[in-house]
Amino acid sequence: MAESWQAVGPAQPLSCRYYLFALIVNLSRDAYEIRILMEREAGGKRMKGSENGQQLRADNGLQQLGLRLQIQLRLLIHVLRNNPPLLLDVVKNTCDIFIPLDKLGLYKTNPGFVGLCGLTSSILSILTILHPWLKLKP
Repeated sequence: MAESWQAVGPAQPLSCRYYLFALIVNLSRDAYEIRILMEREAGGKRMKGSENGQQLRADNGLQQLGLRLQIQLRLLIHVLRNNPPLLLDVVKNTCDIFIPLDKLGLYKTNPGFVGLCGLTSSILSILTILHPWLKLKP
């Protein structure tokens, strides 16, 4: 019986590697889309002259960094809230990435977490089938 597992074993990690690569490419595309939308949104706000009422006035560099991070986080939330297909794709790909990471032994988690991630990803995929406008366009 152990011999039959050895025959199947090497193919599974190879497919997991390709799956992981595909997910990394998808997450890179999502990050690129987010960056473009954040730059577009920030450019529009600079034209209007407002940064959500916050100015980057701080006594030291650490406070200024904290304010910048807070503004970037608010901008990220605003962009994802206004673009549900992108948010859905990011969450789905993030959930999916734990599956090959666990299979390849790169990031060990428990089977319950991997199952929850798979279930979440499947539900989000079903949502994109039921509501085609939620599918991210290339």
